[in-house]
Amino acid sequence: MKNILILGAGMSATTMINYLLSKSSEYNWQITLADTNIKLAEKKLKGHKQGKALQFDINDSNAVAKLIEANDIIISMLPAMFHPVVARECLNYNKHMFTASYVSKEMKELEPEIKAKNLFFLNECGVDPGIDHMSAMKVIDEIREKGGSIESFESNTGGLIAPEFDNNPWNYKFTWNPRNVIIAGQAGARYLENGTYKYIPFQKLYVRTHPATVLEAGDFEVYANRDSLSYREIYGLTDIKTLVRGTMRRPGYCAAWNLFVMLGMTDDSYKMEKSAHSTKKIFTEAFLPFKPELSLEDNFCSYLGIDRNSDMFKRMEWLGMFSDEKLNIENASPAQVLQSIIEPKWQLGENDKDLIVMQHTFIYNLKGKKYKKLSSLVVIGKDTSDTAMSITVGMPLAIAVELFTKGKISGTGVIVPIKPDIYLPILNAMEPLGVKFIEEETEV
Repeated sequence: MKNILILGAGMSATTMINYLLSKSSEYNWQITLADTNIKLAEKKLKGHKQGKALQFDINDSNAVAKLIEANDIIISMLPAMFHPVVARECLNYNKHMFTASYVSKEMKELEPEIKAKNLFFLNECGVDPGIDHMSAMKVIDEIREKGGSIESFESNTGGLIAPEFDNNPWNYKFTWNPRNVIIAGQAGARYLENGTYKYIPFQKLYVRTHPATVLEAGDFEVYANRDSLSYREIYGLTDIKTLVRGTMRRPGYCAAWNLFVMLGMTDDSYKMEKSAHSTKKIFTEAFLPFKPELSLEDNFCSYLGIDRNSDMFKRMEWLGMFSDEKLNIENASPAQVLQSIIEPKWQLGENDKDLIVMQHTFIYNLKGKKYKKLSSLVVIGKDTSDTAMSITVGMPLAIAVELFTKGKISGTGVIVPIKPDIYLPILNAMEPLGVKFIEEETEV
């Protein structure tokens, strides 16, 4: 029997949990699902005879150690900051580890010990990072095998609401951790364009956007995502002229979100005085200059240089940013207050379905000709449990665990799924789930 431990029962873990449970009898797996909210874990397991729910606190080092010691394979669906904690305990007890998150500096520093113990630590095996790596490397390897050279690579991903359920003025609803949306982009972005290094600070990130169209999903706008430069080494594109990764939103979203950035409402570095006794109106007013001759709404528009009839203002009005509704959030940072305002408004409705879009654009040279190749993905969720986000984040991990236990994939150290012996079987297994890329190629 293999004992599989899943740490975290959040939105992105649902489809993975269901899949592993469905395979548990076939492979003689015992699935333990641990979460701070044991009722949530119990709900996700649905009384399955080979599932066990546990309550745990990642800050309780003794409990975490015992939990990891008692299992064979550890899947961490916790916030990224906790992966190194889990990784160190996996090292202590010689356990293999799987996660969808980026390889952190702390994780990389553990690699010599991981290799020395012949352990398999698979990282970046979700959607972004994850499916983006695997699908991009498939095309990159195919171009190389033909003798082609890649001069430009752009990769964009978005997690949004499916068009038929897109019924709010922001054209957005939460399909993953709301906090990550609120503080997104605070490290700015850097990338390579036409052989020139480009750097975008956070305060300009949502201004520097460009349009994109993805199959039947329609039109989007793209802002640069984090550090694209590191992917030259990861993808083996050391001579490339353009390399940029981006995040997709519907047109108009970025300009409106940038108002929060300009005001400082996404700042998470300090706490606001008496936030629990405040209102949305007082919160908004706190970031504006004192102009008693103007209404709050007019002061807001004047300070930010927008029109009161603009879509940007209407989006703010829809959120209730100028209302007397109480906040009821104690000792909170601006980002936490903003999340408390937005989260109830951007919840998935009972019958809503979400959307994942991804598109890679390659420009490459082959035998004296230049080609443009698009590789595009559109995934629509089944419901509010088996969301597109849950399918594309959790299923690559679930399939990787299955393949690993069957001896179909292997390795030692900190692994990212960029080699064909790992990415091909995972991508092939994802296709029946609707995760299939459409490729289009033209000569340019």
